[in-house]
Amino acid sequence: MTECNRLPVVFSSLGRKKLAADFQGGDLTSDGGLPLLREVDRRIGLIEQLSAAIRDPRDPERIEHDQRTLLAQRLLAIAAGYEDLNDHDALRTDTLLQALTDRRLKVGQKEGDPLGSPPTLCRLENRITRRDLVRMAAVLVDQFLASHPAPPEEIVLDFDATNDPVHGGQEGRFFHGYYDEYCFLPLYVFAGDQLLVAYLRPSNIDGAKHSRAILKLLVTRLRQAWPRVKIVFRADSGFCRWRLMRWCDRHSVDYLVGLARNAVLERQGQALMDEARGRYEATDEKQRLFGEFSYAADTWDRARRVIAKAEFGPQGDNPRFVVTSLAGDPQDLYDRVYCQRGEAENRIKEQQLGLFADRTSCHAFLANQFRVLLSAAAYVLVETLRRVGLAGTELASAQVGTIRLKLLKIGGRIVRSVRRVVLHLASPFPLQELFRTVLARLKERRCLPTAGP
Repeated sequence: MTECNRLPVVFSSLGRKKLAADFQGGDLTSDGGLPLLREVDRRIGLIEQLSAAIRDPRDPERIEHDQRTLLAQRLLAIAAGYEDLNDHDALRTDTLLQALTDRRLKVGQKEGDPLGSPPTLCRLENRITRRDLVRMAAVLVDQFLASHPAPPEEIVLDFDATNDPVHGGQEGRFFHGYYDEYCFLPLYVFAGDQLLVAYLRPSNIDGAKHSRAILKLLVTRLRQAWPRVKIVFRADSGFCRWRLMRWCDRHSVDYLVGLARNAVLERQGQALMDEARGRYEATDEKQRLFGEFSYAADTWDRARRVIAKAEFGPQGDNPRFVVTSLAGDPQDLYDRVYCQRGEAENRIKEQQLGLFADRTSCHAFLANQFRVLLSAAAYVLVETLRRVGLAGTELASAQVGTIRLKLLKIGGRIVRSVRRVVLHLASPFPLQELFRTVLARLKERRCLPTAGP
């Protein structure tokens, strides 16, 4: 311990009493709720699956930290809010984190020996291969499949891209005119709140790049497990590509995709907009009218159904267009189905802001893709905690940051003996009953994924 850490921290006085602190409390933790995430992993087997997906070229007789332990160390730290490798200079000596990684001690090692150092974790990042990443990505899909006790009738796949700003000379970073910065352009796929794909891409590409190939892989895997499931592809206008829609038509995949405004679309929807304008002028209240027509751009292979929303209010007109293969009332499809696409953006924010998927500061592109997948895996742990443990509670729809604050960041004292590890959590913790409920639910049964064919 450095001398500066031994010096007391002196605060303003409390009346006549002095207030001071130091960092010599011993085996204390501020992450007393992390064992809940270990219970999640024991239920779904995520860390074991990820470790099996990554080839480890090291000599087992000469290594100190096995791969599964390093992955557990990194994932639990990300979930707890520690995004940097440098954080592990201190975290590697954390008694609770050491216990939760379930590490297997080798000959000559003892409990209390530090976990992997930042350089060790960095070497793991930089030895990841493209094949490792492909197998890790498959684990996310297998986890999604295993989370359903029975095949669902319908799955809506939300595709969305976002910017991942970078501030160095990373491989694959380019300047993006729309975002006005150097960045990556990752692609995410969600089904409801559940994450299936987290795919890092360079930013000098079309925003829909590789989306057709990824959709094909997902549909193939989903139908291998659930042959009768109805699949709907949903995305904004950035993914409106006729080849993608043609593939959907040929493979019985429905779609609901935004369509960028243009003169032809506005002309076909003009009568509806005129009616909305007239109603607004008569009532002085914003109007929303819906209609539909057949439309094909010059490059499309055929005409398709387009839903038009004519909205007129104090700021003027606001037309919107959606192309779809789905049958049904235009307003119902737009309001009830298409507008739910916005939830995927909230889930991406949880990835980027709550679980640090934008912490792509490695030089090598593959290492940065690995970091994105680590954040994705941490999201799977927290999302399972929310979906299984918090269903029907006041935190059922809480975001990652709130779950971390309310359930994971609990002060505690750790007492370790030969036979057991006891975590004495803070007595004033206000959500004790919820904590007990969540733990009981997570221990009810295990739901391990089966490997894909």
